[in-house]
Amino acid sequence: MPTLLIADDHPLFREALRGAVARVLPDAALREADSVDALYALVEAESDADLLLLDLNMPGAQGFSALVHLRALHPQLPIVVVSAREEPATMRRALDHGAVGFIPKSADAVTLGEALTTVLDGDRWAPAAAFAAPAANAEEHDAAQRLRDLTPQQFRVLQMLGSGLLNKQIGYEMGVSEATVKAHVTAILRKLGANNRTQAVLIAGRLALDPGAIVPPPEEAD
Repeated sequence: MPTLLIADDHPLFREALRGAVARVLPDAALREADSVDALYALVEAESDADLLLLDLNMPGAQGFSALVHLRALHPQLPIVVVSAREEPATMRRALDHGAVGFIPKSADAVTLGEALTTVLDGDRWAPAAAFAAPAANAEEHDAAQRLRDLTPQQFRVLQMLGSGLLNKQIGYEMGVSEATVKAHVTAILRKLGANNRTQAVLIAGRLALDPGAIVPPPEEAD
């Protein structure tokens, strides 16, 4: 009996996807997460899961960052991106960053079934346009490689830096001291090869769906 993980912050879409999966794989065990933090906990608890269906717009992550980080932490877990962002370039970027498939949210039940069967059999599946699109650029691959070295806590801090939070606010959200946050920031800067938090956020921002829209965080002593 396969175990599938569904990560999406919209309850109605999770319900729809759950129903579609159940029709294709009636014996599958389904587990769900509605945020990146919940997803990490779920993946740890379900270490033998057969497949993760991942939305790109999960709270707590930007663009392909969660995909990249999860692939580093759990290389044995196949990940299929399920997204309303259906541009060929977006689909190709997902594949380039380690997804075994890309299913548009507009796909019908027949297409979904074909995609799930294909990836569970060990092959890749995506619309033909994805394979014809240009590959992700070298800067993006470089950012992904650096991001893979972060611990889960450091990744969480980086995402909150990208949201514009200050050290004190991050400490409150994580339940740790400001000094601990500063230590995480120092480690993040070192691993990303960044001189300050603004540069770190911009490096991670190369993995955003729309890199040009990334807003640098407020300056603060690290």
